[in-house]
Amino acid sequence: TALVGSSGSGKSTLISLAMNFNQPLSGKIRIDGKDLQTLRLRDFRSYLGVVMQDNFLFDGTIAENIAFGAREPVTQAQIEAAAREAQAHEFITSFPNGYATVIGERGVTLSGGQRQRLSIARALLADRPILLLDEATSSLDAASERLVQQALETLEAGRTTLVIAHRLATVQHADR
Repeated sequence: TALVGSSGSGKSTLISLAMNFNQPLSGKIRIDGKDLQTLRLRDFRSYLGVVMQDNFLFDGTIAENIAFGAREPVTQAQIEAAAREAQAHEFITSFPNGYATVIGERGVTLSGGQRQRLSIARALLADRPILLLDEATSSLDAASERLVQQALETLEAGRTTLVIAHRLATVQHADR
């Protein structure tokens, strides 16, 4: 499902409601027919994969950032497979230390497109059934957006996905 609208129209508020950060003033949010308020918050959030406009990356290696949030310990091969699917492997291997490259607080050593593709790799590796995308491509140049869009198509396959965007091009593959 895609939601497109201008700034301030409430799109990100819907993401906050879906993540149970805020409670609805009226009505209910249901997941597979169950009222979100009746579910254990920790259990519910373990089903969510999230890629935001400004994702959290920490001062660690690329591999550590991709593996962050995985349910179980992961192998280097799994990290690299997720990076390939996210269109990130090529830029990662161009760094002298590859996956062992330290990216700095919030990924300051990376471009916006590179940060987004790491976040997508993280979501791919976490393999959650519900995916929330909030303006995941809004701050990217055209070339980076194309790469991120390819990665998002891979990420969305087989998942319930809610996409928030300003531009129709971002949501052209949505069912609703």
